[in-house]
Amino acid sequence: MKKILAGLFLTASLVFASAQTISFDKTTFDYGNVKAGADGHRFFVVKNTGDKPLIISKVQASCGCTTPEWSQDPIMPGKTAQIKVGYNTTIVGPFTKIIEVYSNDPANSRSVINIKGTVEGGAEQAPVKAEAMEVKAVAAPVAAEAAVKAARSKARRAAKKAS
Repeated sequence: MKKILAGLFLTASLVFASAQTISFDKTTFDYGNVKAGADGHRFFVVKNTGDKPLIISKVQASCGCTTPEWSQDPIMPGKTAQIKVGYNTTIVGPFTKIIEVYSNDPANSRSVINIKGTVEGGAEQAPVKAEAMEVKAVAAPVAAEAAVKAARSKARRAAKKAS
């Protein structure tokens, strides 16, 4: 009985030892402070540290403001690939987003990578928001007029604060 259990344990350990294994150069990318409208694309390097091909089946962001791109090609043992993550830098303020990476790694079929940072907006962008609100004023004049006034007031406060 002990020999059977030892044989099963040895077989199971060989299966896990000879598999595809996902690893990342880093699991969090800190954008730091970026200007609104700046390039929001960053790259994570994925490495297959196992001895079988690694397949990334899906990469899913936590919201629509983050867009991941990756190759569907298998990552051969010892080789690397990149996951390109884009963040919409027109959204002003701090952000922290997670990106889920699904692969055929038996131990880590779901891995999580993160992006974080702060998008800094200037006073020059506030009028654009107010103008966008004016376009909506055609559809809902009363509500939009109040929103435009609020946006302009906010833009003035932001411009005053920035100077």
